[in-house]
Amino acid sequence: MNPHPTLPARAYQGAIGVALALAIAGSWLAIHAYGMFVFELSWRNWPFALLLAAVQCWLSVGVFIVCHDAMHGSLVPGRPKANSAIGTVLLALYAGFAWKQLRDAHFAHHKLAGRAGDPDFDEHHPDNFLRWYGTFFRRYFGWRSILFVHTVVGIYWLVLDIPMIQIVLLYGLPALASSLQLFYFGTFRPHRHMPGEDATAFADRHNTRSEDFGTIASLASCFHFGYHLEHHRRPDVPWWALPQARRAGVGRPDDIETDLTEKVPA
Repeated sequence: MNPHPTLPARAYQGAIGVALALAIAGSWLAIHAYGMFVFELSWRNWPFALLLAAVQCWLSVGVFIVCHDAMHGSLVPGRPKANSAIGTVLLALYAGFAWKQLRDAHFAHHKLAGRAGDPDFDEHHPDNFLRWYGTFFRRYFGWRSILFVHTVVGIYWLVLDIPMIQIVLLYGLPALASSLQLFYFGTFRPHRHMPGEDATAFADRHNTRSEDFGTIASLASCFHFGYHLEHHRRPDVPWWALPQARRAGVGRPDDIETDLTEKVPA
């Protein structure tokens, strides 16, 4: 078993990353535009509307994971300006997030994973989903996000006369549900403390674990972000190559030698 998965050449990896990013973000924007400007909600098409909302939730998770790869420079390797540009635009569209603020917070998470000072961790409630999510939400959804969402909703409702129920169902609900999905599968489950355990129960300093999901379930749950120990040990591996990293044994509890030092891309 080779604990060092071979990544494609930089140009090829970048081409795959950009193509997948275009597919995910393009589908996300297309469904949003259709849901707001074309679709007309009625009692007869509620099941279809709920299906649209579910797909949009999953795509929203994917958009954030694309931005996450951009933070690590694994979206377009060797092209920091391209990573920054893509991440800036998509994070702003996602929820009015600021690129540098989120990138800095994410690298603080990698440096202090599962310890006091980790912005993704609640050291006071390391096994309580609701309290930890509340802490997580307050830390990340600040005034910028609130202003952005209120502005978008105000324009759609008051200017474009889109029914509020349609805005809530096809814009608000998928966005909120995606934050829950990202938190549950990408933060809480990997870093939570089981009853009666503490950080010493984890494999190494990353204080995280990986799911045993198969590839399809892993993709559906959080774009392979459940392979979390693999990601922390190999942050240079893009989301779509994490299954390969898992098969290569990067996340084996006894395989600490595969760990790489995380650095903010130049």
